[in-house]
Amino acid sequence: MITLKSEDEIDLMRKAGHIVAKTIQLLRGKIRPGISTKELDDIARDSIISLGGVPAFKDYKGFPANICTSINEEVVHGIPSEKRLLKEGDIISLDIGVDFNGYFADSAVSIIVGEVKGSIKKLLDVTRDSLYLGIRKARPGNHLFDISSAIQNFVEANGFSVVREFVGHGIGKSLHESPEIPNFGKPGTGPILQKGMVLAIEPMVNMGSWEVEFLDNQWTAITKDRKPSAHFEHTIVVREGSPEILTN
Repeated sequence: MITLKSEDEIDLMRKAGHIVAKTIQLLRGKIRPGISTKELDDIARDSIISLGGVPAFKDYKGFPANICTSINEEVVHGIPSEKRLLKEGDIISLDIGVDFNGYFADSAVSIIVGEVKGSIKKLLDVTRDSLYLGIRKARPGNHLFDISSAIQNFVEANGFSVVREFVGHGIGKSLHESPEIPNFGKPGTGPILQKGMVLAIEPMVNMGSWEVEFLDNQWTAITKDRKPSAHFEHTIVVREGSPEILTN
C-alpha cells in the first residue's frame, strides 16, 4: 500500500533530507586521489550525527557501513574500506540515507575524481539529467511509470542502458516503502500519483549492458561487462504544482 504523508511527516523528512544534502556537500570537498572510502564513511557518519540524524544504512539488513561507496563498474552498495583508495579518473557513487526522528531521506550522487575522458562525463551528465526528467513527471494524475519511461527513453537515446536489477522506492517511516519505481517502463501505466506521495527516484545507468552481477560480499553489484556505471537519486514529494525535492 502506498501511504500519503502529512505535512508534519514531510517536514521531518525534509530535515532528514537537509542532513543528507549537507553531508554530500561535505564529502564533495573531501574527494581526491588517495583518500580511502573508509575515511569518507567516517566523515559521513560524523556529519550525520552532528546534524542530529542517524545513518540509515548502518546495519540495515546487515550492511556493514554508514554509506555506500561504489567505484567505476560498481553499480551500487559498494562497501567502504581502508584498502579502497580513490585514483585520478575514478567515478565514485555516494549513496546516503538518514533517519531523523523516525523518518527517512535518501540521496545519491556520482562524482568524478580529478579529470576523465568525455564519455565518462557524458555518462554522469545523462544519468543526472535523467533523474530530473523523471522528477518532472512526479505530478498528481500522472502514472508511476511515466517517471520510469522518461528516464529510460532519455538514457537509451543517449546510448546508455538503465539497470533493471534495482529500482527506486517509496520512503517515509521506513527506508524502503511501496511503490517500487523502475527506471524503465511503459508510460500511462502503474499507480496514479497523488499529492503527498514521497518517492526516492534513482536512475542507475551503465555505459554498456544493463546486466549486473554480485561480488562475493553479496552486497556490491557490478556491471557484468565491467564498464562504468553512474547513480543519482533524490527524495521528492508529489505536490499540486511542481514536485518538491527534499534532498537539496
